[in-house]
Amino acid sequence: MDLSEQRTMKDDTRTVAEAHARAHISPPPPGVPPVLDEAHVGDIRGALGTLSQRDSGERRSFRGRLLALLAIIGPGLIVMVGDNDAGGVSTYLQAGQEYGPTLLWTLILLIPVLIVNQEMVVRLGAVTGVGHGRLIKERFGRFWSFFSIGDLFILNFLTIVTEFIGVSLVFEYFGISRYIAAPVAACALFAITAGGGFRSWERTMLVFIAGSLLVIPLFFLAHPQAGAIATHSFAPGIAGGVTSSAVLLIIAIVGTTVAPWQLFFQQSNVIDKRITTRWINYERADTVIGAFVVVIGAGALMSIAAFGLGGARGIGHFINAAVTAHALAHNLGSAAGALLAIVLLNASLIGAAAVTLSTSYAFGDVFGLHHSLHRSFREARFFYSSFGALVLAAMGIVLIPSAPLGVITEAVQALAGVLLPSATVFLLLLCNDREVLGPWVNPPWLNAIASLIVTVLVGLSLVLVVATVFPSVNVTTLVGAISALALVGLALVGLVSYLRRPRVQIAEEYTAAERRSWTMPPLALLEPVRWSPARRAAMMVLRLYLVIAIALMVVKATQIGR
Repeated sequence: MDLSEQRTMKDDTRTVAEAHARAHISPPPPGVPPVLDEAHVGDIRGALGTLSQRDSGERRSFRGRLLALLAIIGPGLIVMVGDNDAGGVSTYLQAGQEYGPTLLWTLILLIPVLIVNQEMVVRLGAVTGVGHGRLIKERFGRFWSFFSIGDLFILNFLTIVTEFIGVSLVFEYFGISRYIAAPVAACALFAITAGGGFRSWERTMLVFIAGSLLVIPLFFLAHPQAGAIATHSFAPGIAGGVTSSAVLLIIAIVGTTVAPWQLFFQQSNVIDKRITTRWINYERADTVIGAFVVVIGAGALMSIAAFGLGGARGIGHFINAAVTAHALAHNLGSAAGALLAIVLLNASLIGAAAVTLSTSYAFGDVFGLHHSLHRSFREARFFYSSFGALVLAAMGIVLIPSAPLGVITEAVQALAGVLLPSATVFLLLLCNDREVLGPWVNPPWLNAIASLIVTVLVGLSLVLVVATVFPSVNVTTLVGAISALALVGLALVGLVSYLRRPRVQIAEEYTAAERRSWTMPPLALLEPVRWSPARRAAMMVLRLYLVIAIALMVVKATQIGR
């Protein structure tokens, strides 16, 4: 980032601060970060309870803590269950149908990934009061901001298309045309989001989450084998061995379970719900609960396909979730097929609502416009209009007779897996930015875990790229070689980090009371970020690699989809 760009950033943020001063916006109360949208300050009015803005956050009894958790719960649970969307349901069913229960272990490994990634955005939202897209813009400049938002927009739009594919498949399963189903779903999504405010929206999302519990009776109807589930959940393996197709599916599992949109959504939703640092532990609990719920649901879907289809599996046999529903109806009875169809519809609607909202939040962040569910349509026209436009455009793609919907469904999940390392890198940089988080920056152990996560994700996508360019390569040998290089790289990074570590940890410079009350200063007062030449070069290499990886991933997905 050059000096002129830094000055421009500072001028932009000062303009925002001066505009707020001229508008006579009251300063936030103590312990609340200086937000860019005054709608983000006030009482927490959650789906299951209310917490006053003046509430100290101290809870000593179990009942008091439970009531506080019920009021806070929402952002973490919604972001996690929302990722078990239409594409997720299809991916888990495909994994179970083609590989049996042998890929269940991938879900267990994703629990710490989910918790680590989303805990970091919880801290960013509660401490800064600023959305993910806005922080990237202010700290790293317009280029990286628009690059990140561009990635997010493309991925989110294609993801929303898959949600409407899911809706169409469900209605066609029950004999209703997609030309009726898609418009009805689009109108319902817009009404849910723009029609009743934050509390109404969150209550509707929790109803959808409750509907996802229908996967439990379906799981038992499939007559699962407890021993096989336990074995494959903790013993890594792949039926048929390691192949490029299996690696693509594993990347898709990662991409549908841990997606970039989650980072943007939860940070903005935490802010929109008015959660501050005094409630941060409750929001962390919300996130952990959501992580286990999403993994249990994914494992149930994988097991349903693995055991409910009578062992009929083979690479490439999966067509779509509706065909699997018909197969379950044939094997287990009509109730099983209907239950899977309803689960898919529920997943499609909650996924579409959350993914589309994350995009509208990000647009509002980057362009400095009102973006809050606490505002009416008249107060936030762009926010709600962008939501409606995305929904209508995605609906239109699904209604095109010759659209390659099957390829889109599989490619979107793998694309999310390829893009996630880049999103996680920016998340790591922000969570180590002392100007932004002060005493809330990442501790060394968390940085170590997050670095390992990024390395594994990059390694998986690199395996896919090499296997696509060189189809005759021995994938097992390739995985071993890349793993060895990754371990060497992590060891070198760890050694450098240890040698350059500060003598006094940042958190130790603050008392417990100072840490609880610390919030990010106004953006205009932050010192600009200064990147070293090595870091700048590394980021450019990562971006170049991602462009190549995305192109080749699309080629591979198209080949498999033929």
